[in-house]
Amino acid sequence: MRKVFFAAIVLTVFFSCEKGEIIKGDFVYYDGAAVLQTQNEIYGVLITDKMHELNKKAEVFKTEPTDMVSVEIRGKITNQKDEKILWENKVEIVEILNVTAPKDEKNKVIKLGN
Repeated sequence: MRKVFFAAIVLTVFFSCEKGEIIKGDFVYYDGAAVLQTQNEIYGVLITDKMHELNKKAEVFKTEPTDMVSVEIRGKITNQKDEKILWENKVEIVEILNVTAPKDEKNKVIKLGN
């Protein structure tokens, strides 16, 4: 009986790790680079089909290309070296849970010139 219980726990942990963690933050994709900023961390986002799907959903809420959009994703966090992403922590998007309009005060930019 204990072996069955132990095996069930191991399988549950394994499949939970496969799906990744739930992360809420502000997302921006601009000029080939994607970033996800949470309250405590900044992640470089790995460029994948899911990242492009998230960016398409985020475009609906942007008024400027550099606007950040509030998102909730399930992702795999890693700190492996990457040639293009220089952030210490990186995330691969596994699932898009929610995309919402940014809060007004977060995208206030002072523009100089024309």
